[in-house]
Amino acid sequence: MSDEHLNEPGEDDPSNGRRPDRTKVRPKEGWRSEPDYGLSSRAALPRARFALVAVAVLIVLVGGLAIFFETRPRSGWVSSGMAGIGGPFHLVDQAGQPVDQTALNGKWSAVFFGYTYCPDVCPATLQALGQAAMRLTPGQRQSLQVVFVTVDPARDTPQQMKTYLDAQALPVKTLGLTGTPAQIAATAKAYRVYYAKAGAGETYTMDHTSVVYLMNPKGQFAAPLAHGMTPDLIARQINAAEHTG
Repeated sequence: MSDEHLNEPGEDDPSNGRRPDRTKVRPKEGWRSEPDYGLSSRAALPRARFALVAVAVLIVLVGGLAIFFETRPRSGWVSSGMAGIGGPFHLVDQAGQPVDQTALNGKWSAVFFGYTYCPDVCPATLQALGQAAMRLTPGQRQSLQVVFVTVDPARDTPQQMKTYLDAQALPVKTLGLTGTPAQIAATAKAYRVYYAKAGAGETYTMDHTSVVYLMNPKGQFAAPLAHGMTPDLIARQINAAEHTG
């Protein structure tokens, strides 16, 4: 092959005086003029992540609001599962004097069902209530009372209730209420309290609801005080309930 043939200008060589024809090779219809490299799908990922985060934040907000409105103290009766707690009762106190639901009027009352032979829950709850009362102002302590209703009337006579509560030395007025089995059953039903005898013989125990019912000065349910709450938290709950009304 001659050098002339090797050096012959081609169609795309500017030296031949002709412009190169760029129309001979065209991309097929539907092809992209530039490689995608997955950029379109990558661009969608941040949008998808943002949507997921937004949904998660919305769920947390809705859940938080639901918890707030369900657990905040309310004035009067509530529309949740705690609605209707409380009602008429006829019992006797630790002095043997007849007491009914009007004993709750004019004071904030922490109503708790238990029994004097209770090994742990009852003394711990009463101790927590006493410590919480010390975190309140003197005026608040004056307007607060603890109402301890036995679920073991067979053993908890008025004298036994007096001996037990005197030993607790609570810094607020304390009522220890007992009565006949029928009277106790009616009172427990009004407060939706569960209790049952466990075991036999003189050493039997009682299973019972451990929540404390905070009642307002009208004798209406205001807020639950769950077993295990710290004295600080109990005091804050009482403060919040009083400010709510």
